[in-house]
Amino acid sequence: MQKGKPAKKYSQAGRLHSIIRLLEARRGMSLDDLAQECGVDRRTIHRDLNAVEEAGYTLTSEWQDGKKVYGFLTKSRNIPPITFTLTQLMSLYLLRSQGGHLAGTPFQREIDDLFRTITSVLPDRYAAHLERIARVSLPILHGARDYSAAAAHVEGLQRALLHQYRIRLIYAKQGREATEEYEVDPYTLVFHKGGIYLLGYAHNRKAMRLFALERVRGVEVTRQRFEIPSGYEPESHFSTAFGLVSDTPMKVVVRFSPEVAPSVKERLWMPGQRLGTDREGRLTVEFEAAGEKELVSWILSYGAHAEVLEPPDLRREVKRQVREMREFYRSKERKQDKVDKRHV
Repeated sequence: MQKGKPAKKYSQAGRLHSIIRLLEARRGMSLDDLAQECGVDRRTIHRDLNAVEEAGYTLTSEWQDGKKVYGFLTKSRNIPPITFTLTQLMSLYLLRSQGGHLAGTPFQREIDDLFRTITSVLPDRYAAHLERIARVSLPILHGARDYSAAAAHVEGLQRALLHQYRIRLIYAKQGREATEEYEVDPYTLVFHKGGIYLLGYAHNRKAMRLFALERVRGVEVTRQRFEIPSGYEPESHFSTAFGLVSDTPMKVVVRFSPEVAPSVKERLWMPGQRLGTDREGRLTVEFEAAGEKELVSWILSYGAHAEVLEPPDLRREVKRQVREMREFYRSKERKQDKVDKRHV
């Protein structure tokens, strides 16, 4: 509070009314601004903002001039009516069709509720037209994740993401039954190859961590708010990753045969990639990327049509896996030959 300014005496109910009025009237207010207006400390304002949200108001926060300011998503508890053109509705249905990997999560349920609401307020002729629009796009998904074990915990995670609450996360490591507990500030949901991941700051690891949602076994939402760093950009966490792994980047050079060169050339594999074609029609792709396992998987997906030129360690790893695959299949064939001979 400013020196010389008499403290205002508010009950909590009075403060909440004042906070709602202030946030509706102004574009945004910081904790210090609200504390000064209400004559209390920042901790009390934190509690009051929690109470405002529990009353049904959706708070947002953003950084302005180096300060975190709070405001409302709308000026009332309900979002005002939204109108759509038919082409916008078509785009919405296209987005809906791409969300098949959300099956088994509250996200899918809420998307279905959203479209039921849209259909219920449309004239009959529009609703009938939307049935056709719903078939305009068809996603073909493979390797969908099973979220049945984590579905019960995702609602808590949604609330923590929306209102910036710290969580206690019970997490099962890949391929293990044992779990570990993390204290996490949840920042961003990341979608990659049909999977959903939580990117956040793990306090007991003092580092950013990525958690696969299907391995979440418990979420406890605390009442402790956290602040996202002002310079945080989720894209930067994966800027050098070929997929999700952000370790030391390497210079990658891969040469593709003429048979697959056209399809490879049409895609952007990494920002800043360089392409070159030789006289035989072979395509060379060069870029900087991290994530050896993901790179190896990509290269092997092209079989004999892709050759690693650089770096040497990546080339050796691809050769090792090819050699082990060859030996595996050869040993299987030898065993089968012995069985066949015994039955002759």
